Amino acid sequence: MTVDEIRELINLAAETGIAELEVQRGENRVRIRRAAFAPTQEFVHSAPDVPPPPPAEAPKDKDRDQPPDPNLTLVKSPIVGTFYEAASPGAAPFVRVGERVQPGKVLCIIESMKLMNEIEAETSGIIDSKLVMNGQPVEYGEALFAIRAV
Repeated sequence: MTVDEIRELINLAAETGIAELEVQRGENRVRIRRAAFAPTQEFVHSAPDVPPPPPAEAPKDKDRDQPPDPNLTLVKSPIVGTFYEAASPGAAPFVRVGERVQPGKVLCIIESMKLMNEIEAETSGIIDSKLVMNGQPVEYGEALFAIRAV
């Protein structure tokens, strides 16, 4: 491979925004990895073939930080990761909207760095709303559920 061909591959990677590109021609092999990206992660759960449609009326980010009702408690993500509502694909969700929960009840799993972290209810009440979709990435402190005190 010539230097010009390698430059062309670098430009291609930069233009398309891909994180990593590897090309092999005979004995020559070139790997281009953009520094702004972290290494890819393998996930235990498989994503659905077709992404689910967005909720009809998604709450605004500022609305997720403060419950509109003083009787609501927001369950927030303690880590950055991927939200899963069930233990495995095809399994029933841990909780559903309208279900009564007690402290210690598993609400969901947040996968972070290939570790599955169970998120439990800290208060008793009824699940008022689920604020994220299954398989969606979540940030630290992002609201996952709203629990209405009873």
